[in-house]
Amino acid sequence: MKKVELYLIRHGQTYINKYNRMQGWSDSPLTASGKSDAHNAGIYLRDTQFQAVYSSDTMRAIKTAKIIMDESNFPTPERRTSKYLREHFYGYFEGDDSYRTWFVVGNPYGYKTLEDIAADRSLDVAKDLMHQTDPYHDAENAEQFWTRVNKGLDQLLTENPNHSRILVVTHDGLIRSLAAKYGNVADGLVHPKNGSLTRMTLTDEGAQITSYNKILTPDTES
Repeated sequence: MKKVELYLIRHGQTYINKYNRMQGWSDSPLTASGKSDAHNAGIYLRDTQFQAVYSSDTMRAIKTAKIIMDESNFPTPERRTSKYLREHFYGYFEGDDSYRTWFVVGNPYGYKTLEDIAADRSLDVAKDLMHQTDPYHDAENAEQFWTRVNKGLDQLLTENPNHSRILVVTHDGLIRSLAAKYGNVADGLVHPKNGSLTRMTLTDEGAQITSYNKILTPDTES
């Protein structure tokens, strides 16, 4: 059985994060706090040797991965990008206020927030409701999301040797969805913090989240 270990880092805070707006495939620069998020993750991981480093192809993830690996005490593997590791695509709602978006999506069904939908139904139902509500139907539904993300997971598994340790810099919604599917469903109700660490074991027989949303600061214990 082939097995790799993923260290999933949510990218550092961006300006769109700071303003609490929907940031899926759209992009914005890291804030000063976001750069600190990445530096803290790099300091925490500086003595962890990675056989591969991946990020989504968004600049916020690419920049976070670079800052992390600049702190490493080991030779840095080539950093690779993958469009399959992007955030959920929010379509018409890209850039909109997050609270307003989820109220518009959920209110016809009796929900006010994403967390309300996820707690009563699931994150995948939330994706489907957004797709239905989007007047252009461009927002990814659950099937579209998982078809893409599963290609990313297959890429991580097939492109790397057995027992590789892989750093993956990716996004809030993707990490939450993995946690809900392969770990504790309740984890999917909690946003992973910018710069936080989630660990996942990936094999050719399945996947398992082994820890979720560990907040990394310079004094965080390993």
